[in-house]
Amino acid sequence: MAGAWIDVTLTIRQGMVTWPGDPVYRRELFAGMADGAPCNASMLHMSAHTGTHLDAPRHFVTDGKTIEQIPLDAVMGVVKVIRVHDPAAVTPEELGRHPLERGDRILFRTRNSDTPYGEEPFNRKFVSIRRDAAEMLVQAGVRTVGVDYLSVGAIDGDGVQTHQVLLGAGLWLIEGLYLAQIEEGRYEMVCLPLKLEGSDGAPARVLLRRIG
Repeated sequence: MAGAWIDVTLTIRQGMVTWPGDPVYRRELFAGMADGAPCNASMLHMSAHTGTHLDAPRHFVTDGKTIEQIPLDAVMGVVKVIRVHDPAAVTPEELGRHPLERGDRILFRTRNSDTPYGEEPFNRKFVSIRRDAAEMLVQAGVRTVGVDYLSVGAIDGDGVQTHQVLLGAGLWLIEGLYLAQIEEGRYEMVCLPLKLEGSDGAPARVLLRRIG
């Protein structure tokens, strides 16, 4: 029997962690009941890559698909959660311990989720996916990859190349998951990015439910 739904989405709030150089999230009321308006209405200022979000291929591929073109079955259905024990990166050696099949949706649970990183300063030493591991995922025919920090690729090193390998092969990337309550295994996932026309990415709400 499937378990309860678990929300693995970072809460978008002022002061949350953001990628260095990205706009800082800000919410402002442009109409307020306290000021005599009939309702409260907010204006949001943020990057499309704020918090838990999806990267579309257009993020690193000039003519790649944009976020509203995502096939929904890429981000809904059964996912495999892999617990990564390497303290620095997802490596080919780590991947070699797990069977990878064409069409897989894979989420990596790393030490990143051992602390509430969304509420902490940016950590330049987060666990990321190495380029050679990204190439292995592409060769295996994996369709969707999710990670528990703001980027699949390192900020110092081969992070750009990791994105280029994965997005260049047409994979869809879920970044900014918070997997503190998630163990290795099979889950049902619902992940719905905002339908932003022409965008290279979008925030998303992501839910998981254990099935095996």
